[in-house]
Amino acid sequence: MSEVSKTANGSGPTSRDRVPYEPITQRRPFVLPDNARVAVWTIVNVENWLPEHAMPRTVLPPPMGQPLLPDLPNWCWHEYGMRVGFWRFLEVLTSRRLRATLALNGTACTEYAPACQAALEAGWEFMGHGFVQKPMHRVEDQAAAIRQTIEAIRNFTGKAPRGWESPGITETAETIDLLAEAGIEYVADWVLDDQPVPIRTRSGSMVSVPYTVEINDVVMSAIQHQPSDEILRRGRDQFDQLYKEGATIPRVMAISLHPYLTGVPHRIKYLEALYDHILSHPDVVMCTGEEILDIYKAQAAAAPA
Repeated sequence: MSEVSKTANGSGPTSRDRVPYEPITQRRPFVLPDNARVAVWTIVNVENWLPEHAMPRTVLPPPMGQPLLPDLPNWCWHEYGMRVGFWRFLEVLTSRRLRATLALNGTACTEYAPACQAALEAGWEFMGHGFVQKPMHRVEDQAAAIRQTIEAIRNFTGKAPRGWESPGITETAETIDLLAEAGIEYVADWVLDDQPVPIRTRSGSMVSVPYTVEINDVVMSAIQHQPSDEILRRGRDQFDQLYKEGATIPRVMAISLHPYLTGVPHRIKYLEALYDHILSHPDVVMCTGEEILDIYKAQAAAAPA
């Protein structure tokens, strides 16, 4: 490995080395089933926020700027999503015969078992999302947490997850290697393309399936504080542009949702309108993450060396 392909301390490959630059206009063609223009996948994030800890997101700032624990108002804000908002998502998706990818903390399998069971019965894909909701940089033993998450999902569903989305899409320099060594086949953390791309790891291949930081209700609603209809306005504009471009170069569009945000009464109708807009177009495939992975891997395997 050359000096240029090492981190600042010389310990390993840089992020650039793992995903070499390759313009979308200058690569082997990526083809969707039936020559579709866009593959759309929905990610529903189910997270276990521990009430005794500081909350990852807040809707109310602490009084006088001093954090107080337990943070009851902000924990309840999240908990409403699991008690009520999740079930709105389930109705919106099942009524349109759509399946989501459930990105869940390993501990959510027991903490929110009825919701996980409903997702399983609806045929949703289960994707690892950390053991508890904590940035990977603050996980003392990442390898153990990854194994625990995979095992919790396997025990609940009978199948190990193929995909992974780190909490907050955070990764340390070795996270991607640890995921590959644990048997994970694709990640959603590397938001850098409109098509699946390979990621180099020390134990073999990994695929980045395009995720999103913009058509993501954490960014729109919890960080940017956009109006309730932003999921429709921004999502529709995103889809329309990808659909136009997809006539020549197919694209992937992700929609990332959290029950405590888009699952609330004043936002859910805009999510419904976004799906109805997308479904009104021909040449669109509604997928899960692992289905997009399989499309990509089949073409990679068939391509000449």
